[in-house]
Order: sequence, then structure tokens, then C-alpha cells
Amino acid sequence: MFKEFKEFALRGNVVDMAVGIIIGAAFSTIVKSLVDDVITPPLSVVTGGIDFSNLFIPLNGEHYDTLAQARQAGAPTINYGIFINNVISFTIVAFVLFLVVKSMNQLRRKQEEAPASEPPPSREVQLLEEIRDALVKQK
Repeated sequence: MFKEFKEFALRGNVVDMAVGIIIGAAFSTIVKSLVDDVITPPLSVVTGGIDFSNLFIPLNGEHYDTLAQARQAGAPTINYGIFINNVISFTIVAFVLFLVVKSMNQLRRKQEEAPASEPPPSREVQLLEEIRDALVKQK
């Protein structure tokens, strides 16, 4: 069983997948910062100062000024503002992945379209060319 696991774990696809997951996790922190620190503030200005991360509905009927206050009070809440931030994050990640896949496909097409260099002539053709050249020199 250990041998089977070792073969599975050391297979190229598993290692590639692990690298992809690690890079994806690191990329998600960058996207989260992009959404929270760069995109949300201008959107908040455009929408009249709305802070999406602070949009929520308390389910206990009480009023709280901030989500932090509601959480501190232990109130159950529907945090639709955080959901909006996550949708924005997802959209950004999906768009960036689209661009990466599109550029990879373009590179692949260019490699496929590049004419392959002509294979060297076969040994028979080389011999015939040598005979031809020798006959031309004899004249």
C-alpha cells in the first residue's frame, strides 16, 4: 500500500497540482488585497460611501451600526456585503485566469504554426547528390 501511495504522490500530475494549489492560495491573498484595498474604496466613493464589507442584516431584530458590533453581541447576521466582496474577488480571479489561459493558447498556436525545419535528406538522397556533383566536376 505504501508503494502505491508513493507512486501516486510522486506522479508528475500530483506534483503539478500541488504547485498549482500553493500558487493559487498565494494568488488569492493578492486578489483579496486588490479587492479590499484598491477596488472597494473607489466603488464605495462611487456608490456614495457604502462599505460593502459592512453591509449586513441582523436576524435578531436589533440594530447595530457595524458588523463588528453585531458579531461582538453574538447576533446572527446575513453578511451580504462580504458576499459582494467575494463575488468581486471571484470575478477578478476568473478574469485573470481567462487572460492566462488565453495567452497560453496563443503561445501554443504560434508554436504549432511555426514551420518545422526540414528534416535532413535521407542517406540515399545524399549519395545521389554526391554522385551528381562528382559527375558535374568530371565534365
